[in-house]
Amino acid sequence: MEDSDRLARLFGLIAVRAGASIMEVRASGRVAQSKSDGSPVTQADLQADEIIRACLRRNLPHLPVITEETCSSAVRVKAGRFVLVDPLDGTKEFVQGSTEFTVNIALVESGIPLAGAVYAPALGELYLGGACAYKLRVNNRQAAPDFSDIQVLKARSPPHQGLRIVTSRSHLDLATQEWIDRHRVCDLKPAGSSLKFCIIAEGEADVYPRFAPTMEWDTAAGHAVLLAAGGVVNGADGKALRYGKPGYLNPAFVAWGRSPSR
Repeated sequence: MEDSDRLARLFGLIAVRAGASIMEVRASGRVAQSKSDGSPVTQADLQADEIIRACLRRNLPHLPVITEETCSSAVRVKAGRFVLVDPLDGTKEFVQGSTEFTVNIALVESGIPLAGAVYAPALGELYLGGACAYKLRVNNRQAAPDFSDIQVLKARSPPHQGLRIVTSRSHLDLATQEWIDRHRVCDLKPAGSSLKFCIIAEGEADVYPRFAPTMEWDTAAGHAVLLAAGGVVNGADGKALRYGKPGYLNPAFVAWGRSPSR
């Protein structure tokens, strides 16, 4: 097994543990709070963040860790290899009672997400990206996922009749809509959190255009899964989206399974 696969499975184990904590908070009905910028945060975000950081300290003590809940955007990691974490991606969906929220953990090396795990605890679905992309079902009553029944994922080539486009459920802006309008579309599927990358990785959609702002921890794990499935994520300049940028803010990007030009 490749090192990237081992890391992806480790991240998957940690994400499932954090996901169990998130589901406990969900069951308790605790209400959301707000950060200083007005964005929502819950006890689930904070508990999951603590669990993930503690597990990473034990297992990968040499690697710097950047998480949404503990990182100041003014602090830029200087290491060429680090871990990016969003302990609860899709907090709005979580607060609203949707199932489309995820735990995201990714290893970034030289600006590229080489290994990642995306776990949707309310759906019981775990996606991994390493040497290959994988999906497995997780029984929330189990302490750890069973890796014996794992599905290899491959992104598909776009069909001639048009693109199946996956879009943000909460952040479909005018620039993204204009991009959609310039392409032949056979289906438009809204989805929350980093699941959009995973939907493309498993061949259920072809492209995810995103022109509204995102942070690196929102995208790195899903990006790793999609890369491992044969996809690409490019900025508006056509160059591959990279990580470790000042402020951890992503530019506009388009994530493809297999683009028409390939």
